[in-house]
Amino acid sequence: MMKKIVLTVVICVIVLAAVSFLTGFWNNSPKINVTRVGFVYSEDESTPYTANFAKAQHALEEEYGDKVEVLYKSNVHSRDSEQPIRDLIREGVRIIFINLDSDIPVTLAREFPDVQFCQISMPTISLDGTTENYHTFNGEIYQARYVSGIAAGMKLRQLLDNGALLPRDALVGYVGANASAEVISGYTAFLLGVRSVAPEATMRVRYTGSWSNYAEEKEQTRELINEGCVIIAQHVNTMASAIACEEAAASGQSVYHVGYHQSMMDVAPSCALCSVRTNWAPYVIQAVKAVMKGEKIENVVEAHAHGRDMSAGFESGWVELLELNKSIAAEGTREKIDNAIENLIKGKTKVFSGNYTGVNPLNPANIIDLNAGYTENQYSSNPSFGYVLKECITVEN
Repeated sequence: MMKKIVLTVVICVIVLAAVSFLTGFWNNSPKINVTRVGFVYSEDESTPYTANFAKAQHALEEEYGDKVEVLYKSNVHSRDSEQPIRDLIREGVRIIFINLDSDIPVTLAREFPDVQFCQISMPTISLDGTTENYHTFNGEIYQARYVSGIAAGMKLRQLLDNGALLPRDALVGYVGANASAEVISGYTAFLLGVRSVAPEATMRVRYTGSWSNYAEEKEQTRELINEGCVIIAQHVNTMASAIACEEAAASGQSVYHVGYHQSMMDVAPSCALCSVRTNWAPYVIQAVKAVMKGEKIENVVEAHAHGRDMSAGFESGWVELLELNKSIAAEGTREKIDNAIENLIKGKTKVFSGNYTGVNPLNPANIIDLNAGYTENQYSSNPSFGYVLKECITVEN
């Protein structure tokens, strides 16, 4: 009798295990006519950088509804990204979007040729030697920075014209992560936008040494404000710079802020002038469409193709100028920036041009004369302008 009981228990355990396995297998198997899409995020949606990228994920779900199933991994460190990506592939994703600075996706793309790997372009990663299923993309964000500079320049012009600011005090500050071409290109485009309206303006730049360091971003912003900068822009990933400006404004200092990734109106209502962001949704939605149709991504996405690397600006909705704070913006700013965006779309404006000399900070003997002009993103979606304008930009650290 005891043997029968034991045998019955063993059989029940085996049956339950089999049912559990088959149920798990069924749940992890892609549904018919449903495309599984993966996202790998360096942070989570509590940070402006990833929150902005995640908007593309949400736009994708809204666009295709139950035709897609999205799986994602958050807070993935670059060097630890292999396992999270493998997990997504094991769960049946056909395309993965990655916002990490890591060459691991390049290696995994060789191992999984049936999965499309789409990664934000990075200066450390080249398409040379990569497989056909590996792709990069980025927004031509210099366009939005240039236009935000015009909004800032209009504010400077107002302060100069009403006597609140002397020409020698037309100082603009910029908090950047590092001395990469991505950051230099951004702050140069911003200042050129400012100087198109207020040519008296000069810029002081401070680096934080990190993309996301709240305390350091706040400290560098405070330093620039104390030096007399009346407008601060940022190319770092937290809200610290905007908050520092708001605190300074509350203490009676005259300072305005231009943000990144998201509107800063909630945290800096009295000084947030506007913000810029890259809109990742057009690429994500169209790349998934290509996978659904079994077509090459670069044949479906509407953008500038540099091989399997793609970029676009205002003309395709890949970059945006976010909400303009009408309560502090100078009169006529809306019309001025709308006209600037239209000219960029029509190709009438060459941002990197003028009577300036750029110096490569890594090699001072390498200089560029901007009278001849420079076309950003001509050969790559990753920014390439890495010259500091010696006439009007001072890097302080």
